[in-house]
Amino acid sequence: MKLVITVVHDRDKNKITESLLRNGFKFTKIGSTGGFLREGNVTLLIGVEEKEVDRVLQVIGDSCKTREQFVNVLPPDAAPVGTFMPSPVKVLVGGAVVFVVDVERFERF
Repeated sequence: MKLVITVVHDRDKNKITESLLRNGFKFTKIGSTGGFLREGNVTLLIGVEEKEVDRVLQVIGDSCKTREQFVNVLPPDAAPVGTFMPSPVKVLVGGAVVFVVDVERFERF
């Protein structure tokens, strides 16, 4: 058995959760926050048999695509008063970060 840990942007959560359910995958959803942009994320814990890993990764990849977003370099709470705020810069957001971990033991009660 494998545990697929998937971190996705808040804007992608509905699409990926609906797609996972439609394809028969069960998961646990945990709210989380990204470190770089300080925006909301969702972390999904998906338990699958080893033979299903490629299929769940395909569902994740089809549901979460990266896109460009403009952000300020310094978040407002980190900039000293009177600091010049440069023009926003373009960064990639979205997509998914996925970890596939071996599960030594699984129990359901």
